[in-house]
Amino acid sequence: MVDNRPVAVDREGFLLDLQCWSEDAAAALAEQEGITLTPAHLEVLLVLRDFYHTYQLSPAMRPLVKYVGQQLGKEKGTSLYLLSLFPGSPAKFAAKLAGLPKPDNCL
Repeated sequence: MVDNRPVAVDREGFLLDLQCWSEDAAAALAEQEGITLTPAHLEVLLVLRDFYHTYQLSPAMRPLVKYVGQQLGKEKGTSLYLLSLFPGSPAKFAAKLAGLPKPDNCL
């Protein structure tokens, strides 16, 4: 729920309408996953959304790490940093919270 309205998601929790994304929607999706968004999470989500708007795809892990490093600095462009924010599969989890489609190579 965002602003007392349900947010439509698929069976895996990805937004059905990418235009419905907002920081509030991201916070609601994160809460359903058991995490609270921090400014560090939002920083990565905004970079991920920029990647999507530039390339029209959700990146797999390697391109995500590289792009985050280019945009936010090499200390944040590491798999370990992204895993600390988005446990499990950072590319898939971050794409979900960023309101983007699931990356093609994620199970």
